[in-house]
Amino acid sequence: MIYEPDPTYWNNDVAYYIERTHKLTLDKPCITIKIPFDRLGLDENRDQVALSDFALREWGNHIRTLNELIYNRSRPDKENGAYYCFRPTNVVLQRNASFVEVISEEWYLCLMITVQLPFRNNDKAMRMLCKMLPKEVEKFIATFDLIQLNAAYGLVKKQNRIREWLKSSDYCAFIANGSILPRNKDNSGPLEGALPFTSPEDVEVEICGLRGMGIKQGVTVITGGGYSGKSTLLDALNSGIYNHSIGDGREFVITDQSAMEISAEEGRSIKNINITPFIKWIPNGSAEQFSTDYASGSTSQAGNIMEAVNVGCKLLLIDEDRSATNFMIQDIKMRSLIKHEPITPFTERVRELYEAAHVSSVLVIGGSGEFLAVADQIILMDNFVPKNVTQEAKKLCEHDKPRERIPFTKWEIERKITTDHFSSYPQGSGTEKLMVSTMGYMMIGDEQIDIRGLYNITSHAQLAAIAFLIRKIAVRNQDRLIFLHEKIKKALEDMEREGVDIVFSSFFPDFDRWLELPRINEVLAVINRMKHLNFIQLDSSEHL
Repeated sequence: MIYEPDPTYWNNDVAYYIERTHKLTLDKPCITIKIPFDRLGLDENRDQVALSDFALREWGNHIRTLNELIYNRSRPDKENGAYYCFRPTNVVLQRNASFVEVISEEWYLCLMITVQLPFRNNDKAMRMLCKMLPKEVEKFIATFDLIQLNAAYGLVKKQNRIREWLKSSDYCAFIANGSILPRNKDNSGPLEGALPFTSPEDVEVEICGLRGMGIKQGVTVITGGGYSGKSTLLDALNSGIYNHSIGDGREFVITDQSAMEISAEEGRSIKNINITPFIKWIPNGSAEQFSTDYASGSTSQAGNIMEAVNVGCKLLLIDEDRSATNFMIQDIKMRSLIKHEPITPFTERVRELYEAAHVSSVLVIGGSGEFLAVADQIILMDNFVPKNVTQEAKKLCEHDKPRERIPFTKWEIERKITTDHFSSYPQGSGTEKLMVSTMGYMMIGDEQIDIRGLYNITSHAQLAAIAFLIRKIAVRNQDRLIFLHEKIKKALEDMEREGVDIVFSSFFPDFDRWLELPRINEVLAVINRMKHLNFIQLDSSEHL
C-alpha cells in the first residue's frame, strides 16, 4: 500500500490545498485557500457565482499588496518570487480561480492562486508561504465587506430579473438609461467623460424599475454617420450576453443570452453544411453539403449564420464593416446587370429568418438603404445619442419597387461528426498536443484552428476552458459518431455543477492555471472550424 500524504495544510480553520500547477513547474505550486463561510459571515443560500466573483475582485487587491512587499525591479519573478491570481474582466462568470466548496457539510469560499517560489532561497519561500500569505488571508477575512457584497448580490438579482422578463416578452435586448457604452483605451471599463445613454422616448420601456431602450424581436437597423456610436452600441449589445460587475457602465445592458456576433471570416474552414438559403450553387461543388478549407467572405458569412441558427441562436448581431458586401446586399442595378447570381443576399432572408426560424437581427448599417425597407425598427445614432427614425425611413421607401418574395427555405440542420480525426493526439504521436496562442489560434492534435472571428469569447481563460473541454470529449469518447450539441451540453452542465476545473489537466505546461465557463455557442464554433473532422448531415428523422 502506497501512502499518499494529504496536501492540505491548516492555519487555524483556513485550509491551504497545495498541488502542482504543471508537471514541469515544481517551483510554481498552485494553492487553493479555503475559508469557512462563518468566518466571513456568509449565507449559504445566496448566489454562489456572484459571491465568487466579488471575492476574487477583492482578493486581487490583497495579491497586489503581497507583491508590493517583495517586489525587486532588478530581479525577475523567477529569482525574486511572486504571487499570481486571476484578473477578471468586468464580466461575471463561473471560474476556477474563485468558487464555493462543501467539505463534510461545511461551506468554504475557495480562492486559487499560484506562487512563484524564489530560486535557491528557501528562507524567503518559507516566509512567503507560511507567514506572508496566511497573514494577508486574515486581512482579507477581517476587511471582507458584506455591504458591498450585498450590493453585488442585488445587482445580479436585478440583472437576472431583466433577463427573465426578456424571455417572456417580445423584446430581445434592453439598454438602461444612464449606461456608459464607450470603453476606455484598454477596454477595461467605461470611457471617462463619455455621454450617458438616453433612450428615445418612443421606444423607452420600464423593466424592474429601470427605464431604457427596448429592442424588440424582429429586424432592427442601427444607422448613423461615421463615429456616431453605432458600432459602440452593437458592441455593448454583444457584451450584454453576460452580466457585468458594478462600475462597468454596462451593468444594465442586457441581451438575449443566445446572441452571437456574425461576420465574414475569409479563410475559415467549413465542413458539410447546407448554405443554400444564401448560396444557390457552388461551381464544381455542392452548396447543400458545402465544405472548404478556405471559405470566401460570402460563403463564410453564410456558414456562420447557419451554424449560429443550428446552435440555437435567437439574435444575430451584424456590423456591415465586418461583413461581405455581396452577401449583405445587391441593389436593383446590379440585379439587372448580373443575370446568373448564386448569392441570395441577406436582405432577402433577414425577414424570413425572424418569421420562419424566430431569429432576430440587429444590424449596423451606414452605407446602404437596402435594409430600411425590411426593418421593423430603425435607430439613428447622432454623436452617441439614439433617435427612433423608423417612420421617417419608411417614408423614404414608399416609392421603392416592391420585390418579389423568394420561397421560404429550410433552416434546421442536424449534424454528427465521426471520431476518426477527433483527437488531441497528432497522427503517429503518443503525446497529446493542446495549446491556445495569443495570435488567435488553438491547436488540438493535428488541428490548428483560426479563432480570430469569434467575437463572443471574453478572455484567454475562457478559450483555455474550451480547449480542455474539447480535449476531454475527444479523449473520453467511445462512440464512432457524436451528436455534438448533446455531448457539449452535458459536459458544460457537469462543469457548472462540479466546478469549471474538472476539465483541467496539468499535463500541458503552456497553459495558465485559470479557466472561465464558456457557452455552448463558442465551444461548437471552435469545433466547426476544425479542418480534419468529418461532419455528417442528418435528416431530423435520423436523430433519435
